[in-house]
Amino acid sequence: MVVTTMLTYIFPPPLSLFVTAMSVISFTSAANLGLSELRGKHLHYSKFWNSGSKTSAAKKIKLSSRTGMLIAYNPAFLASVASFLLYPQENIRILLLCSALTIHFFKRIFEVLFVHNYSGGMSLDSVLPISLSYFLSTATMTYAQYLTQGFPEPSVDLKYLGCLLFLIGISGNFYHHYLLSKIRSKGDKDYKIPKGGLFGLVICPHYLFEIVGFVGISLISQTLYAFSFTIGSALYLIGRSCATRRWYLSKFDYFPKNVKALIPFVL
Repeated sequence: MVVTTMLTYIFPPPLSLFVTAMSVISFTSAANLGLSELRGKHLHYSKFWNSGSKTSAAKKIKLSSRTGMLIAYNPAFLASVASFLLYPQENIRILLLCSALTIHFFKRIFEVLFVHNYSGGMSLDSVLPISLSYFLSTATMTYAQYLTQGFPEPSVDLKYLGCLLFLIGISGNFYHHYLLSKIRSKGDKDYKIPKGGLFGLVICPHYLFEIVGFVGISLISQTLYAFSFTIGSALYLIGRSCATRRWYLSKFDYFPKNVKALIPFVL
């Protein structure tokens, strides 16, 4: 019954040990990182780049945020571009998926180079797992999609709804990144409470729209791997956004208590 219902919305899982293993690894590793964020053990970037004891922070190899983020995003971008060459674009779904992933990581790199106004650093021991995770997830998602070619389409076609959600997600994410870039003048390293857009309701609207974009990619793909990656990523971003809200509450006495972490009026 459950399997039959699932197959209404997703392709049958491919007979690939690699894709099956990556589905489990992507979900569990991202979900575990989300729990770690809630427990105060953070990936070292943005405002948490030097979190932890002073002794451990001193031993970390520090990169500039811009360098670190470029290392994090470029391999995944190259993997998404390579997917156009590696896999025959025999149907619209795989073309849409490869295009969405390429646009997603191109936007990330564009923001790193021309939008974000960084104030901290990034430790190498966080850059490398983030970079590897994005690369493997992109490579696995496109490969899993390639393996579905020749399979019957799911009974419920969600790819065009996925395109809509992807565009909403990527646009909302970019807009709130732009707002974040404008709250400090050039050379100003101090954090301020963000304003505008949905910042009056949640402290991490850029994460909310990132999740919407990932949901869109999953609906374009309609593979088990894409959904496992998206759910795991959402759990990580929930943990990170809650940690971010706690950080603002500890730093600013006047931080409005009604501003939630991620979902307006809820979380």
